[in-house]
Amino acid sequence: MKRHNAHSICITVIITLVLSFGSACSQDQNTEADNGEIQVEDLTDGLNHPWGMAFLPDGRLLVTERSGNLRILSSGNALSEPLNGTPKVFAKGQGGLLDVALDPDFKNNQLVYLAFSEPGQSNMASTAVGRGKLDGNSIKEFTVLFRQEPKVDGQNHFGGRIVFSQDGKLFLTMGERFKFDPAQDLSNHMGAIVRINPDGSTPSDNPFINQQNAKPEIWSYGHRNIESAAFDDQGRLWIAEMGPKGGDELNQPEAGKNHGWPVVSWGEHYDGKDIPDPPTRPEFTDALIHWTPVISPSGMVFYTGEMFPEWQGSLLIGGLTAQAIVRVRIDGQNAEEVERIELGARIRDVEQAPDGSVYVLTDKGNGNIWRLSIR
Repeated sequence: MKRHNAHSICITVIITLVLSFGSACSQDQNTEADNGEIQVEDLTDGLNHPWGMAFLPDGRLLVTERSGNLRILSSGNALSEPLNGTPKVFAKGQGGLLDVALDPDFKNNQLVYLAFSEPGQSNMASTAVGRGKLDGNSIKEFTVLFRQEPKVDGQNHFGGRIVFSQDGKLFLTMGERFKFDPAQDLSNHMGAIVRINPDGSTPSDNPFINQQNAKPEIWSYGHRNIESAAFDDQGRLWIAEMGPKGGDELNQPEAGKNHGWPVVSWGEHYDGKDIPDPPTRPEFTDALIHWTPVISPSGMVFYTGEMFPEWQGSLLIGGLTAQAIVRVRIDGQNAEEVERIELGARIRDVEQAPDGSVYVLTDKGNGNIWRLSIR
């Protein structure tokens, strides 16, 4: 694969900060893009490092805060108090309450799924996913469905995105907990994507279900830290994962594939030590795009709306280091970055609203929900 440089079509953004009583700031942004002028509305602030979001059928928005709260943004942009019944989380470093997703049959069962860093003894923790029923201002009967094994010490690389396939299977992305070598070991869940049924059971057609000393939930492995995942309209899973010093990746994981971390990478170690490039080890699955300098991808969605016609079918990837939405065009098995919507803030998640506008979360202690629309 060729090295993809970061010199894509960039969008210049004019940011106006308007200070007001009782609010840290309100941020209005306008920019010219392929679709015309984009307006960025600040719907609310006051969120403690918001991490994931999901639209309810009535247009309200569920939002997680890494500190452990789940809240609801009303259709009138009022932010609720934290909901009751959410799990206790390991809210240290990169850990905490992570993603939120609705059950594919939510209209009938009201089930909400939460990914989170589950605390163990001392400073031990692991990524977990569970579900409960949304009932007013509460999550009732929350039950853990899957927990990464083993729990280890440390505060980094929890992954944590939840996505559902067309056939209703739940995929949870995870990091290798900054432990490196376990990502190549199928006897643990570190550095893996797992595939489970919505009730937490293991599908009988998972690739390693009959392999001795392998965790049966594993779908793909050899990953570093995955905070971005989405399915396209053909039912293919795409992920963007964080590299070390350089080498962020866009991948299309498939059942049983090994993506090579930490044996190979398009980046290098933070101390400057080299890591062999993926083409030197063809048994590993290589990335479709790799970014150096990094974008630090977190949260992404395939855009299907009508408001931004030029974006249809594109991946919109939230960039933490990039402080932008990175737009990637997909053509069959090929992928190419085509523009960046510069927003001047660390973008933790991206979601398409029912009306075709785009919502983003800013990653900060006084975090925002912004709405992008055609002006």
